[in-house]
Amino acid sequence: MRRIAQAPVAKQVIKRFRAEHDELLMAIGKLESHLLDTRPAPKSLFDVEFKVFSQFGEDGIIQHILRSIGAHSDTFVEIGTGDYRESNTRFLALNNNWRGAAIDGGLSHVEFILGTGLAWRHDVEPVSAFVTTENVNSLITDAGFQGDLGLLSIDVDGNDYWLWEKTDVVNPAIVVMEYNALFGPDAAITVPYAPAFVNSEAHYSQLYFGTSIAALKHLADQKGYRFVGCNSNGNNAFFVRDDIAGSLPNLSAAEGFVASRFLTSRNEDGTMSRMRSVEDRLKLIGDLPVVDVTTGETTTVSAATLGA
Repeated sequence: MRRIAQAPVAKQVIKRFRAEHDELLMAIGKLESHLLDTRPAPKSLFDVEFKVFSQFGEDGIIQHILRSIGAHSDTFVEIGTGDYRESNTRFLALNNNWRGAAIDGGLSHVEFILGTGLAWRHDVEPVSAFVTTENVNSLITDAGFQGDLGLLSIDVDGNDYWLWEKTDVVNPAIVVMEYNALFGPDAAITVPYAPAFVNSEAHYSQLYFGTSIAALKHLADQKGYRFVGCNSNGNNAFFVRDDIAGSLPNLSAAEGFVASRFLTSRNEDGTMSRMRSVEDRLKLIGDLPVVDVTTGETTTVSAATLGA
């Protein structure tokens, strides 16, 4: 009985600890952000990375890009957020006072955004929906966004390429896209579009998902964006609209590609495999189909990446 009675108290302690921890992270993030103004021009995006609420160094990269571009809207849409504790736009809302929408298929981000006051303090709209090419535009407009947008972030571990290709109701200044580094720098490929795609169901290894850097570069060129680089962990690529990109570079896929620095492959029983060899990981999913976005033809992972 005593443990039951103490449970609400423990929850309050944990909640207070998390709030204080986040305040400390924000203080450090604000300092890191201000220091960007004192540093020499970076040689790559690696030089400006810092993490506050992003998964890796995306918070710093976004702050640097904002300082490097022309006039832009102070709004965002992030698709694929998890519970939103770790995201590409939470620091934007808190540090830069941007408003936006966080869209994910679950409910944990809704609870977090409402529970932390992000919804009313910074006008972050939580949307619970499984995003497809059929509903992506309506979800964005229903959340209150249309036309000029400051940043669009897409990380859904699957149909990422197809969602950006289809999105046309907003005109983002910056686009942050997850890519599958396992596909390498050369092949312009993506998994075929499937409305209900879930990477853990597509293959037990969870390595079969998303799109390559070359495919994103191809789409960026079509949409009028520059590829300005990737984060050092090799999972997110950054694109800036040509008309406001200023002196930011326009890299080729090969120039900007970064191999992944993390291990996520699974064994058939769901445990981590810690398989390091790129070739061995590619062979696991080698027979699965991918689409060459430059030709529209379907091939296999092995044929596109290993020439097998």
